[in-house]
Amino acid sequence: MASTQSFWSVPQREGLADFFVCMSCLGEVFYRKVPMPDCPGCHGVSTYEAFTLEAVRDWGTEELIAKAVAAQQASDAAESAALPASS
Repeated sequence: MASTQSFWSVPQREGLADFFVCMSCLGEVFYRKVPMPDCPGCHGVSTYEAFTLEAVRDWGTEELIAKAVAAQQASDAAESAALPASS
């Protein structure tokens, strides 16, 4: 039986990092949220550090960078879909 992942959302703040990387496995990244109760990849708890996309690109693997970009694009698409169409 598959369970759905729950998240704590992290409010957007000007000038702060939007990505949260699991420092236990360095393989999971989340955009403006952190999973609860643990990392879905390694099950680490409270092991997240905030980074900008540029910082993730500096040191992350290609897979981690791709996950970060995809997470940001999915969030942007969800925000666009939630906005009412202007006439």
